[in-house]
Order: sequence, then C-alpha cells, then structure tokens
Amino acid sequence: MSEHPLPDPVLLALSRDFREALRHSIYLVRRLDADGELSAAQLSTLKMLLDSSEDSAGANGVRVGEIARNLGVKVPSATEQIIKLERAGLVRREADPADSRAVRVKLTAEGHAAVESANTRRNAVMAGILGSLTDAERQALAAAIPVIGKINESLQP
Repeated sequence: MSEHPLPDPVLLALSRDFREALRHSIYLVRRLDADGELSAAQLSTLKMLLDSSEDSAGANGVRVGEIARNLGVKVPSATEQIIKLERAGLVRREADPADSRAVRVKLTAEGHAAVESANTRRNAVMAGILGSLTDAERQALAAAIPVIGKINESLQP
C-alpha cells in the first residue's frame, strides 16, 4: 500500500473555504431562480445546451448521459427533466448520428429565449447585489474570476 503525503494544511484550509463559498454561491443562484418559471435544474440543463458545440464527429446537442453527469444526477432523473423541457417546447431530442442507440438533446428557439430571459433576470439581480460592494471588493472579485475559470477547466473531463 503506497503512502500519499498529506496536502499542505494551508491548501486544505483554502480548499475548505473555497468549497464552502461555492456551495453558498450555488444557493444564491438557486434563489435567483425562485421567481422564474423554470427550476434551477431545468435552467442548468438549458444553459448546458446553449453552451454545447459540435463534437469531434460534427454532431451537436448533448447526450443524455452527459447531461446527467454535469447535473450530478442519474440518467433517469435527467431524462425526466428533458421530457418536461421537451413538453414545454424548450428542447428536442434527436437520434445521435454517430450512435443510433444514443439520443442528443438540442435547444429550440424557445429554449434559447428562455435562457436569455433567465440570464437577463439573474444578471439584473446580481448587479444589484454587486452594487453594494466597494470598488476594491468588485476589483477583487473581477480578479478572481479568471482563477475560478482555470479551476473549472482543470475539472473538465
């Protein structure tokens, strides 16, 4: 059995604090959606589809399994969300051209509009919150965003 050195205690404390801040940020974003017509999970799914691009085989849309992984749920739960979104006219399911057993989910024009509307609402609320920060706090936040992006990229499969 190989022994792994313990991480630096300072890094462990920073990791703990960062994860807690992210957890609270997720709660904040979910509260931003409380007044919307779609749930936070549904908006996350739509946003994921908006952000999707063609894969190496030239197919667009996102496979249901990938949606489930990104949402941190099982495939049946993701499928249930997709069915609700499809009934609302926000997404459509199509056969994957690279694998006839798989399904890709694509955003419809109505789904795109729903994401844009939600983003506009979220951004307006968040701008109000950020307006209460000092200039120095806003500059610190702006400086942290690329670092958070780098962390997110390192976690991508």
